[in-house]
Amino acid sequence: MTKKRIGIFSITCALILLFFWYMKVHGTSDPMPFTSGKVIDFSTGMAIEGATVTLHDRVAKTDKKGMFFFNTVGRKLAVRACGYLRAEMKTSNPSLSRSLTIRLQPFTPKALYLTVYGIGDRRIRSSALKLIEETELNSLVIDVKGDRGIIPYRSSLPAASKIGAQKIITVKDMKALIGSLRERGVYLIARIVVFKDNLLALAKPHLAVQTRDGTVWRDREDLAWADPFRKEVWDYNISIAVEAAQYGFDEIQFDYVRFPDTVGLVFSKPNTEEERVKAISDFLVEAKRRLAPYNVFLDADIFGYVFWNINDTKIGQKLESLIDPVEYLSPMLYPSGFRYGIPGYRKPVAHPYEIVSLTLRNGKERANLPSVRFRPWLQAFRDYAFDRRLFGGREIRDQIKAAEDFGSHGWMLWNPQNTYSADGLKKE
Repeated sequence: MTKKRIGIFSITCALILLFFWYMKVHGTSDPMPFTSGKVIDFSTGMAIEGATVTLHDRVAKTDKKGMFFFNTVGRKLAVRACGYLRAEMKTSNPSLSRSLTIRLQPFTPKALYLTVYGIGDRRIRSSALKLIEETELNSLVIDVKGDRGIIPYRSSLPAASKIGAQKIITVKDMKALIGSLRERGVYLIARIVVFKDNLLALAKPHLAVQTRDGTVWRDREDLAWADPFRKEVWDYNISIAVEAAQYGFDEIQFDYVRFPDTVGLVFSKPNTEEERVKAISDFLVEAKRRLAPYNVFLDADIFGYVFWNINDTKIGQKLESLIDPVEYLSPMLYPSGFRYGIPGYRKPVAHPYEIVSLTLRNGKERANLPSVRFRPWLQAFRDYAFDRRLFGGREIRDQIKAAEDFGSHGWMLWNPQNTYSADGLKKE
């Protein structure tokens, strides 16, 4: 026998011995534990491609046939896909290999927004829930960190107390509140205002956006902002998102995930378009990584003109760079916000349907994404930029119709006064 054959024979024997040792130790004839399966539509039974499947800290995507595979086993499998509710499946014997079928329920969020104060006020909250019971509404966007940096519940994060984010508590028991809303079947979206953070910026000036003379810069509302380049700022906001996911929110929505729209400011890195775009994209990528074990959807609020502008609109939001990190893109399509109009429409408040429809279509064409990846914010407040007109039932319905004609994954109504009515909404 040649030396080469002896070597091959020895390796083969070693592999056989290793195989029998594995079976003896693990007490199974299966040499490789695995978890596999198929994700399908609950209603149609059709395979769902691109669903996110999580097993512990591992993440997989389903193929065109809806199939996924892990070379390990576990106690709980979590699944989500755009256009559907999240799902979880617990296994009775996590040591056994298995092939599973997971059925996802189609769902289209139709939401209204409640501020830090709105969610904590019993009267306002009850009014919102009454609308959800009586109309097509089925979801709430709730401030988990508001426009002034306040976290309205008792957070476990030490930094929140240190910077003053816990001075005003409007929700005494977030766990109980989430439980009661879930019992009503309400889909829950946690809004987190990221870089517009007056409390963090003032408590830690080295993390703040600054002026050229080295002082903390303040915006038109006299609020300071945190530097989007600072990793410490990233970590604080992502930690809040993780806490919200642990409470049971279905979705994490990052707002003000951008740079201030003011020139001449000083940051910890050069304020170039390339650097700005990279900072915003990298923050969302890191958030996605940290949130992976919690099976929550990730959503980013986007300035409306980003769907039209080829550059980053001077705020770090470039449409093409936002596609991969998040599941849902939420452009703020308030007609009042389009102060320069759009092609063919110089007075946007007079054409709410066209503003919503054309902006969504332009964004879809540029991003090359299915309509279900978009869920717009719609205007439910008085105009502030043109003629001060009320946005009542007709204007709200026109916006909703535009979003639904486009095929978006629902829509969200914005009124910072927490004032909503059934006007423009379909009765349940």
